[in-house]
Amino acid sequence: MNIYDLTVKNNKGEDVSLADYKGKVLLIVNTATRCGLTQQYEGLERLYEKYSAQGFEVLDFPCNQFAFQAPGSDEKIDSFCKLKYDTRFPRFAKIKVNGSDEAPLYTYLKSQFEGRIKWNFTKFLIGKDGTVKARFEPTQTPEKAESAIEQELSL
Repeated sequence: MNIYDLTVKNNKGEDVSLADYKGKVLLIVNTATRCGLTQQYEGLERLYEKYSAQGFEVLDFPCNQFAFQAPGSDEKIDSFCKLKYDTRFPRFAKIKVNGSDEAPLYTYLKSQFEGRIKWNFTKFLIGKDGTVKARFEPTQTPEKAESAIEQELSL
């Protein structure tokens, strides 16, 4: 199994195969709109703007699992992110990242880098080959991933 075997739901409820992102460098992030770390959307958008033309994507998975900090519908979350942070990267349906009903994507990601997701804005870097290259904890800003992103894009 690899990341390209997985299917997720976009924020309109439609199936999206992660195979659609084959050959790209991905930063997969569980996010929240009412979290002390929500301002990380600014850094995520800056990375996306800087590297998207080179084959980089940020995949945003809102998660209401931590202190209910991602309330509202997928549509409201998307609207908030676009209006407040001018985000342009893909946003998906709200998911769970821990527990018996966690999303299969996060079961896979955690199998590559052990440990529960501790909070919102945990970031996983996926190489062009679809393998998980790094995990960045919530307190690590998106900018901390930049050199690793550049390295993966240069391969």
